Amino acid sequence: MRDSTEPRGELPEPAPDAEALLRELSAAHGVGTSYWGWDGVERSVAGSTLRRVLTALGIAADSPAQLRAALAEADVAPWRRLLPPIVVAREGAAAAFDVHVPHGSHVSVWVVTEDGTRHEAAQLENWEAPREVDGVLTGRASFSIPDGLPLGWHAVWADAAGTRSECPLVVTPRRLRTTEALAGRRSWGLTAQLYSVRSSRSWGIGDFADLADLAAVAGGEGAGFVLVNPLHAAEPRPPVEDSPYLPTTRRFFNPLYIRVEEIPEHAYLDPRSLAETERLASRLRLANRELGLLDRNASYEAKLAALELVFGVRRGPARSRQFSDFCRDQGQGLDDFALWSALAESLGPSARDWDDAASSPDTGYATAQRTALADRIEFHRWLQWICDQQLESAQDAARRSGMDIGIVHDLAVGVKLGGADAWALSGVLAQGVTVGAPPDMFNQQGQNWTQPPWHPARLAESGYAAYRDMLRTVLRHAGGIRVDHVLGLFRLWWIPEGAGPGEGTYVYYDHEALIGILALEAQRAGAVVIGEDLGVFEPWVRDYLAERGIFGTSILWFERDDAGPLAPERYRQECLTSVNTHDLPPTAGYLAGAHVTLRESLGLLRRPVVEERAADAAEQEEVLALVRERGLLPEAEPGAGVQATVEALYEFTALTPSSLLGVALVDAVGETRTQNQPGTSTEYPNWCIPLAGPDGVVLIEELPENARFHSLLSRVQQALRPGARPGARTGPGATDA
Repeated sequence: MRDSTEPRGELPEPAPDAEALLRELSAAHGVGTSYWGWDGVERSVAGSTLRRVLTALGIAADSPAQLRAALAEADVAPWRRLLPPIVVAREGAAAAFDVHVPHGSHVSVWVVTEDGTRHEAAQLENWEAPREVDGVLTGRASFSIPDGLPLGWHAVWADAAGTRSECPLVVTPRRLRTTEALAGRRSWGLTAQLYSVRSSRSWGIGDFADLADLAAVAGGEGAGFVLVNPLHAAEPRPPVEDSPYLPTTRRFFNPLYIRVEEIPEHAYLDPRSLAETERLASRLRLANRELGLLDRNASYEAKLAALELVFGVRRGPARSRQFSDFCRDQGQGLDDFALWSALAESLGPSARDWDDAASSPDTGYATAQRTALADRIEFHRWLQWICDQQLESAQDAARRSGMDIGIVHDLAVGVKLGGADAWALSGVLAQGVTVGAPPDMFNQQGQNWTQPPWHPARLAESGYAAYRDMLRTVLRHAGGIRVDHVLGLFRLWWIPEGAGPGEGTYVYYDHEALIGILALEAQRAGAVVIGEDLGVFEPWVRDYLAERGIFGTSILWFERDDAGPLAPERYRQECLTSVNTHDLPPTAGYLAGAHVTLRESLGLLRRPVVEERAADAAEQEEVLALVRERGLLPEAEPGAGVQATVEALYEFTALTPSSLLGVALVDAVGETRTQNQPGTSTEYPNWCIPLAGPDGVVLIEELPENARFHSLLSRVQQALRPGARPGARTGPGATDA
């Protein structure tokens, strides 16, 4: 049966003679014509899907004539360029690129590095025959990247008979050195959903000051890092999106997390404004003890009112200079984001202006609004500056607590349609398609994440500037970055608009460029990189990530082969290993089968619930049997208490060679409620569950005295360093292997 959301009146499947052309054209543009499913079955992609994906890439493919013309264009297009869009090379490795000039013409090629030094590029032998391109006999010459170039963003220049061209040259690390620094050492850390982690001083939602306090508490217990959910910005005013994985931008941060009282200018509010700010805060602090769903809209509305008051306080010269420097450093990207935020305050999300007068930052209307909305634009720039300062303080607190890594940020897969990035970066995003995932064991109907993907060719044409700038901003005050669905840097599942999640196909990216740039920016920031590499992937991908020094992700329940659960010794060393993930219930809930109950209630199962429960119970028992074999759970007590079982599972992960171990904060306090159910939006209150344990809400200041919290963390610490006292360490946040 076809999905009920599929549009009617699709074009018919191509004739057999056109089918081969369609698949050849798809392959030429990195569009998969078949894929292997989670069940090991290879599936052919429908012709209608291929044509719609090609259309999203800007390629007409509706008739045999268009198919032949597009194939010819794909073949000749590189010959029309003097230089390629971008050259990506690895540190210390030989690399070459092609230059195209009128046949017989002399060409000189050189590289200018970031520091302005010129390096001549040597020409290589190339006996490829010239070809006629647009009536001009054109030759192809090959040049090598000069030896010994430093890491960084450089430029290739070419001069052919007075015609000059330039393209970026990126020299990326052979292997991420921050990963090398962790070789032979082991570090554990907390994983947490920041919005859910509150203190008595929160405004109903966890914030940057809470993050600093959580880092201090975890560091005191011996943790080396705290990994939090994406902190990307949502809408500039309520109502706001609950999911941190569906932001309006991935480059800038969410002012919802600002602690108003931590802004220096707050101390200089006039008495009336100070009283109003306290009134707003007092009302929301009552929610910190509530077990019910989090209310982002109420918190953000109150914070914005208070932030407006603080923004009105005149800054001193030093603070004014800091703000000006921040705005200059963030450049046009910040200006465009602030303009979008100001426009979004006055235009509804469905306003026609977004499709016309305000369709991009460069329209006449948008340009005029930069002046008309100057005050609001300045406010939104200021909010980002405050976010930046408070994130810097949180990372400082983490390092002062003894953490060797500190705060690890999470990078979402993409952004929401109609958001700031979709608006400002439309030139490098594909239209008419969204990103998702094909059906798998846990999401048997597939997923549509409703996010526009990068357009591979246009992103390369832009020199990957938007991708680079996004990474730089996220990494400014981070000790690490977790890349959600890192497999998306290799290929993404594109779903044509209106089609079901299972009716998409994979589109492939230049992973050498995307992974290389990620490694370069992380190395410059001194940050580790963790790739969330769960799900369906090609076997060589994990080997490639390991080669580049990108950590993988292992979740206890998913680490299996045909013989059953993996023994701990078979886990990867360069990996973040944990018992669970935010897409599963906390471990206490998982052991009770809460994930099966929830998916059954939402109609997400494809087999009878009795079969699902039996299969889940059998898989759990296989894992628990392995834990018992290692003497971590008494053989005579298969029904051991939940807390004892949770602690045994974490101690089991300490038997692995993995350099990084993640301890979910929800497991440390005994939470059972699911934070997120993939494949749902309004069907379940995703991302709205506050941190709580069996006795109710747990606040940050209560963690040091929380027996359950201290017990689990002590057991992990002692499992890594037998005989050590809780919280002790040989070095900052790490343990020698």
